[in-house]
Amino acid sequence: QVQLVESGGTLVQAGGSLRLSCAVSGLIFSDYAMGWFRQAPGLEREFVAAISWTGSTTFVADSVKGRFTISRDNGKNTTSLQMSSLKPEDTAVYYCVADRNSYPRRTRDVYDYWGQGTQVTVSS
Repeated sequence: QVQLVESGGTLVQAGGSLRLSCAVSGLIFSDYAMGWFRQAPGLEREFVAAISWTGSTTFVADSVKGRFTISRDNGKNTTSLQMSSLKPEDTAVYYCVADRNSYPRRTRDVYDYWGQGTQVTVSS
């Protein structure tokens, strides 16, 4: 059974930093590109960041460029999202996703597996 379990979401003040982690089991982690999406209340789920199966290629959304960084550890079957200079508009549920593809992609529908999400709230 495939499981993606996010952790690290919490309440943080604007300007602060936070690191989200995703522990993956039940699949060959190094065969999957990984990513993060987020969904704020009343809005569509949107792409945040993605990383290739080797970790050599990453994409981030324009809205978080320069503030968020995605990484992975294939030895530990984990992926992380380091977030800094957080803004109230970053408030959302953040989802870890896995794509049976080598290259990271931005499209929501291509991802095979999704975690349950972790809540990040940024206060002003």
